[in-house]
Amino acid sequence: RATSNHKVKETVALELSYVNSNLQLLKEELEELNSSVDVYQNDSESISVPMIPLGLKETKELDLLVPLKDFISEHYGEEGVLFEKEIKDFMELRQAMRTPSRNEAGLELLMEYYNQLHFLDSRFFPPTKPLGVFFHWYDSLTGVPSHQRALAFEKGSVLFNLGALHTQLGARQDRATLPGLAQAIDAFQRAAGAFNYLKENFSNAPSLDMSAPSLNMLVRLMVAQVQECVFEKMTLLRAQNDFLARLQLAQEAAKVEDVYSLVHQTMTQPHVKDYVPFSWTTMVHVKSEHFKALSHYFAAIALCDCPVPSESELPGQEKAFMQFHVTTPEGPSLRVLLQDPEERRKLGKAHLKKAIMKHEEAMRIHGLCKILRKMDILQEVLSFAHKRSLSKYSEIDHEEDFFETGDAPDIHPKTHQKPEIKPPNFSQVKVTDLFHRLGPLSVFSAKNKWYPARRVHLRRGENGFGFTLRGDSPVLIAGVIPGGCAAAAGLKEGDYIVSVNGKDCRWAKHAEVVQLLKSTGDEGVDIGVITL
Repeated sequence: RATSNHKVKETVALELSYVNSNLQLLKEELEELNSSVDVYQNDSESISVPMIPLGLKETKELDLLVPLKDFISEHYGEEGVLFEKEIKDFMELRQAMRTPSRNEAGLELLMEYYNQLHFLDSRFFPPTKPLGVFFHWYDSLTGVPSHQRALAFEKGSVLFNLGALHTQLGARQDRATLPGLAQAIDAFQRAAGAFNYLKENFSNAPSLDMSAPSLNMLVRLMVAQVQECVFEKMTLLRAQNDFLARLQLAQEAAKVEDVYSLVHQTMTQPHVKDYVPFSWTTMVHVKSEHFKALSHYFAAIALCDCPVPSESELPGQEKAFMQFHVTTPEGPSLRVLLQDPEERRKLGKAHLKKAIMKHEEAMRIHGLCKILRKMDILQEVLSFAHKRSLSKYSEIDHEEDFFETGDAPDIHPKTHQKPEIKPPNFSQVKVTDLFHRLGPLSVFSAKNKWYPARRVHLRRGENGFGFTLRGDSPVLIAGVIPGGCAAAAGLKEGDYIVSVNGKDCRWAKHAEVVQLLKSTGDEGVDIGVITL
């Protein structure tokens, strides 16, 4: 726009397109790094479909020494130098929190820092003016930097990392065992809870990973991963040769397909589409097709491999089968169908035909993504399931079949264990306020203002010191007797006692202060008070 010279314009356009293509390449490399699903997978021999974990948000180092010391001397009227140890302890905790270990201790560290931020907020962040410190964090998926003065951004980012760490722990479990599955389910439910809490309590975050549409997508993704684990748990628990158990497996698989379809829809919405790694969107799409195929496969197995029901079994099987399909299958009534092996084979064949189509679709989508193509384990799972359905189809396919294989109706999604969204339990990690020496938070906080502490010398008169006290930590002057020595010395109702004869009383209980006052002799007593 700055020039009308065409030659210059062409040169600039060429340079820009060169820079742009470089940026594009970098972005793809970053995407591959940040969305590398296999980094966090478990090392067990058994094959389970990989889960999607999140990388942690990175942050810059932060030096709070000067700003906090300044605030302590300006606001609290204390020597900032005397609090250097507390400030350094806080900074060390922040430093450790940047690289938490991938285990329970890492989760506790993030929780401890988050709880400590609550105290920091009350002590040093007045509602009216900012502290002048910027918190820098990088987007967990794109690496794009953002910064804000608001401590809420720091809190939100730590909460995000808490959720992300749960996803990594969930993805690392050995899901071929029941204890491993239980831990994976718990981890993904807690991840969903952290992202949901973030979505409901922190708005206006400057980075895309913490925007409402992204968090909504992450909550749904975690719920889908829980649902997938529930299906895997069913396959481990159920007696495979039972008709009702197989129907149940088919419905569980349909439920997994259902939730992954919802995630895929969410990932392809305008605000999320250009942001989510292509490998994630593809993986979710692959899973929805894969589980749809499995639901049809288990329906076919139930029909073809299980014996015809006896008179006593028939009512139970008929009832289960009535609610099994989304629409009633064509052909004879359900009772006749269940008792006729040939009709069962026909419907089973239709289900297998649909399963094979869906397996092939899952493999086709998988082939479109360069990153997923490198993941042998996913390839193995998909081709194993495909071959299994094909061999079953050829086993029940008769040469003399002249009927056209019909279209099997879809399976009604149903689960026996609904995923729970577990919000973070902040109270499980107890912390003590690092800046506890500044005094009780009810009075000594960033939002309260008080006049500088004043020293008052009192001598006991006939009515004692001429005031009444109430409350604890700090003790409050509840009433001043007119004409008494307290009134003469200028003490007012509502003043807080912060010291008696030089002894700090900010944290003192009512009885302690009374005792200190009682034990003074004729020389009188020095009382330090503040007025809010």
